[in-house]
Amino acid sequence: MKKLDFVWAAALLAIAAILIIPVSHEAFVNATNAHPYVMGFVKVGILASMGELLALRIIAGAWKKPVGMLYRFIVWGLFGIAFAIVFKIFSGGVLFVMSKGLLPTVEGELTSKVLTAFFTSAFMNLIFAPTFMSLHRVTDTYIDLGNGKISSIFKVKLKDVSDKIDWYGFLSFVVLKTIPIFWIPAHTITFMLDPVYQVLMASFLSIALGGILAFAKKKAAKTA
Repeated sequence: MKKLDFVWAAALLAIAAILIIPVSHEAFVNATNAHPYVMGFVKVGILASMGELLALRIIAGAWKKPVGMLYRFIVWGLFGIAFAIVFKIFSGGVLFVMSKGLLPTVEGELTSKVLTAFFTSAFMNLIFAPTFMSLHRVTDTYIDLGNGKISSIFKVKLKDVSDKIDWYGFLSFVVLKTIPIFWIPAHTITFMLDPVYQVLMASFLSIALGGILAFAKKKAAKTA
């Protein structure tokens, strides 16, 4: 392992320690409840950026700074703000339609909790996730074509962005495979957690998926 490997791992352990140590854990919960949008920005911005760094590390075999890293962080943070409200919308919406008999219910506390979490995850990932993923692909491409410079990013044309994106690969793999195989099961677990941890869990999952996709991409490149 290289020195920066330890730095990355230490940063992840430090975040985990915040959740374990009682004093910092209480502060985290209080801050999340009091400032959900700010904490959503911070949690997703930091952890998702760490996921991007890890993916580049796996693919390139060395630590590299992504093009326009600051702007990618800001975009992730804005998505974190969106997650803070979107999670509530789908959680509350599923409970409402279940109460109206529009979705099946089951007896048993645990079974009911799992079914509710599954419905929440499924509807969120089938309705919201493709839009979010498409927008994220667009923002990343803007940053890439603008070479990570704000003055250049705003000069990039939407047509150039659209032409640059591999929409077939995006739809056939990211949407049609990662959503049913990874995101729906993973977010079923997420929605079984206390709401204060759900956006954080989603952020950790982005690291996991980034690593999985990076290994798959590296393996495919070696095979080719």
